Amino acid sequence: MSAHSTAPQSGDTGDTASAGGENFSQAELDKFGALANRWWDPQGPQKPLHAMNPARLGYVAQRVELREAQVLDVGCGGGLLSEALAASGAQVIAIDLAPELIKVAKLHRLETGVAVDYRLQSVETLAEQMPAQFDAVTCMEMLEHVPDPAAIVRACAKLLKPGGRLFLSTLNRTPAAFALAIVGAEYVARVLPKGTHQYRDFIKPSELAGWLREADLQLEDVSGLMYEPWRNAARVISRTDINYLACARKPEDAA
Repeated sequence: MSAHSTAPQSGDTGDTASAGGENFSQAELDKFGALANRWWDPQGPQKPLHAMNPARLGYVAQRVELREAQVLDVGCGGGLLSEALAASGAQVIAIDLAPELIKVAKLHRLETGVAVDYRLQSVETLAEQMPAQFDAVTCMEMLEHVPDPAAIVRACAKLLKPGGRLFLSTLNRTPAAFALAIVGAEYVARVLPKGTHQYRDFIKPSELAGWLREADLQLEDVSGLMYEPWRNAARVISRTDINYLACARKPEDAA
């Protein structure tokens, strides 16, 4: 039995699973769903995500052997990270609650031929169906857009195999993040649509660390993620006061 055997292939009944749970904002889903048609345009509204994707993938790949790994991408959007993970050899299930984004992700999958199992489904529902099935779970740029981010962390932890790792990225609630991620990115440089972020929803690393402890995960690393619009690229740095990445591990002896 291969390492892939427990994850249904694309086209299985899970591919069209209905969304469950209430931990989402319809306004947020509508906002990102409206961007779906240009999600894969590297010069479009998601230009910063395209630029950050290699850095995000590199952060994961340094900590998990992706070839033959079972990976879940939570809040996958149009599939930027999902396809990159699959192209690196992982078997990927990718979930989102915006129908428009899942549709675009599936259409792009047809163009590239990269095998990703896209599902319209909540992470809480999947955690009930597939506990302890994944070597790695990624949840990037999502926690600041949901009503109860701690519940997302708990569901991700439930989905991990013992020894598996959870990868998160979000925005720190600091004056620097407000100045750059909202004022600079949305209103001055206009590299993001206005209203993309709400400062009150940004998350301090100490808050995230608390949620990880409550989910019985061990925080291994917190690193900054710097987007450099002048070269349209991003890199992992030590400074965490704006964008940051985190990696946490599920103990081997976890139930």
